[in-house]
Amino acid sequence: MTHPPATMQAVVARQPGDADVLTVATRPVPTPATGEVLLRVRAAGVNRPDIMQRQGLAKPAPGVTDILGLEVCGEVAACGPGVPETLLGQRLMSLLPGGGYAEWCVARTDHSLPVPDGIGDDAAGALPEGLFTVWHNLFELGGLRMGETVLIHGAAGGIGTLAIRMAHAAGARVIATAGRTDRLPALRDMGAAHAICYRDEDFVAACQDYTRGRGVDVVLDMVGGDYVRRNLQALAFGGRHVSLSFLQGSSVNIDLLTLMQKQLSLHSSTLRPQSAAEKARMATAIATHVLPLVDDGRIRPRIHAGLPLAAAAEAHRMLESGAVFGKVVLLP
Repeated sequence: MTHPPATMQAVVARQPGDADVLTVATRPVPTPATGEVLLRVRAAGVNRPDIMQRQGLAKPAPGVTDILGLEVCGEVAACGPGVPETLLGQRLMSLLPGGGYAEWCVARTDHSLPVPDGIGDDAAGALPEGLFTVWHNLFELGGLRMGETVLIHGAAGGIGTLAIRMAHAAGARVIATAGRTDRLPALRDMGAAHAICYRDEDFVAACQDYTRGRGVDVVLDMVGGDYVRRNLQALAFGGRHVSLSFLQGSSVNIDLLTLMQKQLSLHSSTLRPQSAAEKARMATAIATHVLPLVDDGRIRPRIHAGLPLAAAAEAHRMLESGAVFGKVVLLP
């Protein structure tokens, strides 16, 4: 086990702006508080909320570090008050309020999961944000059940690729959309029963055709805009629509008569503002229901690239380009 130094390298944004505002700074190694551990970071996931923070569109909560990064895999190097020292030396994958783009970070133990032996550091660092997001939105809010059909938009992204595997592992049928035909075979290999290039095919018609006119039970949407109206057309009676993002705009026109006649429900959430207690509740549920599927290999993130910590700006540009298929991780 490595003992922590006094200082570390970490990535911050000098000011709001494009990826060039990211810089590597020297910061004190943090000290774990009650219920926390100090992690030597082995991998940190790169997510769109990091980009929004860099742009000044999202700010850390009061008292949270300005160091970017919402998920890591790390080795426990020190335990705060109330944390058993039996955790020392163990690998954890942790959801963070910030601080992941660094050589060291602190994490709450009740927002952390043990890393199964068969999973590498890069994969473990790419999992926490996605596991919490997909579990809460697709299974808790969306109520996806075995035997149901789910339409997943943005299926080539980090959340989308993980959602396919989690839904497939839960016994659901997956229809996935992506913007490039060359990605469709890989989406099917991940568990999608049907994969659609939305540039070439009307996904509403494809969903109706695949379900023989019944429609899908759940839509997991990251597009927003006019997609919402079309998603409602694709839903079956009693269907659930879950919004994760709105790349085409947050303002939408909805015909309430459609919702009433088909008894549809709309759901949405964002992870970062959730209370500490709510995140701890999710972590317990994920440990019970999802972690065994990670352990046996049925759920894995798709890693697009692993870059050194100093290349955080390149990682952001890569994610913003739309060329990423899966997740990008930083490797301190």
